[in-house]
Amino acid sequence: MATLLRGALRPLRAFQGRGQPAADVPLRATSHGTGLLYPEHIPTSLLQKALLAAGSAVMALYDPYRHDMVAVLGETTGRRTLKFLRDQMKRDPEGAQILQERPRISMSTLDLEKLRSLPEGSFGCEYLRFLDVNRVSPDTRAPTRFVDDEELAYVIQRYREVHDMVHTLLGMPTNIPGEIVVKWFEAVQTGLPMCVLSALFGPIRLSAQSLQVLVSELIPWAVQNGRRAPCLLHLYYERRWEQPLRALRQELGITERPFARTFSLNSALGHH
Repeated sequence: MATLLRGALRPLRAFQGRGQPAADVPLRATSHGTGLLYPEHIPTSLLQKALLAAGSAVMALYDPYRHDMVAVLGETTGRRTLKFLRDQMKRDPEGAQILQERPRISMSTLDLEKLRSLPEGSFGCEYLRFLDVNRVSPDTRAPTRFVDDEELAYVIQRYREVHDMVHTLLGMPTNIPGEIVVKWFEAVQTGLPMCVLSALFGPIRLSAQSLQVLVSELIPWAVQNGRRAPCLLHLYYERRWEQPLRALRQELGITERPFARTFSLNSALGHH
């Protein structure tokens, strides 16, 4: 049994020892007798995936900011859902173009000078402001490793890399309440198991005050908008920088988030 477990956990040791790949390189099939389907691919068996899924789920629920564990959970549990999302993208003109061209989002692919020159209120300007205010970077997104299909690997990588753009569209910060709201929106939109688990169990560690604001106002708003908006994986964000954020929200059917009628909402979202 010990030998079996050591063999099953070997991919996780390989995962921990790898550095970040170049985020400006499109994910493409690269197997030439190596067994690897794309640059960072780590082949795993069903047993290994099950162990990785169980371990990453426990760690992700214990610490929602363990993005590496959230990433592993998504890759080891979402294959069927990723196929559905991929097929949806192929049926959408903009989504199909994304799948064909495989754009990547990183600090090296973003034209920061152009984004800074855009007018106030444009999507690109507001996205850059979101990165600056919340001190986040698209380069922190974990590379896909455990998905045994290079096209599906790109779909989940794209999902990760546009996550901050979804935050921008929804007007949500990166604290735990803000992340929970975004996860509810993404869970409705994608059906990915990791999104559903994060949405359901993420609020457990919140205060009663914050939880009340989420349940009474923000989660219903996120669910309604998630159902109404087209799948945001189909959006070629890189071609929407100049578009006013308000106009883009209207196009997608995303309404303004509920504003605080009491101090509790501002407190829950981290605004004072």
